[in-house]
Amino acid sequence: MNANTELPIGIFDSGIGGLTVVRQIHRVLPREDLVYLGDTARVPYGTKSPGTVVRFACEDTQFLIQQNVKAVVVACNTVSAWALPTLERKFSVPIFGVIVPGAQAALKRTRNRRIGIIGTAATVRSQAYSRAILTRDDTARVFARACPLLVPLVEEGWTNQKVTETILRAYLSPLMRRRIDTLVLGCTHYPLLKKASRAVAGPHV
Repeated sequence: MNANTELPIGIFDSGIGGLTVVRQIHRVLPREDLVYLGDTARVPYGTKSPGTVVRFACEDTQFLIQQNVKAVVVACNTVSAWALPTLERKFSVPIFGVIVPGAQAALKRTRNRRIGIIGTAATVRSQAYSRAILTRDDTARVFARACPLLVPLVEEGWTNQKVTETILRAYLSPLMRRRIDTLVLGCTHYPLLKKASRAVAGPHV
């Protein structure tokens, strides 16, 4: 990181989902100042083309650097999947994504090596989680499913409605049939649906 430790850490995501990452960073690094950019004007990123995601990510990172941050956390799985190498090449501050930590956590938790991934269409299409998991454990089985309706539900605050549970059940049922024991919430909006997801997936996942 920047030698000036008094500078803040910048964090960005599309919309409010990245606030789940802000909460965790504050828990681990309570003395750090944080600057958060939630791009609610262009949410969701997960339905955009890779080129558009890269462009948005560069603009978001540039904005945070203008706030004089010492590092940038990409609190967006879609950006981490498609734009992280570009950001690392283009900007001189340290850039941190969320996919590798998520993959490592999944491998640490799984017992039967059958891991489910839910994410935006763009994240799932990138296969970034599958690569991150399988390069670390080629005996694992990875089953991914795009869940494009979940981000709009979270942005609307519909985290506990019956319709949300119904949609989650439709998305998760195929993964349950694959006998997964670990489910990666591959979008920073999805932890806000953790309670509903647990109710659908059951106690064994």
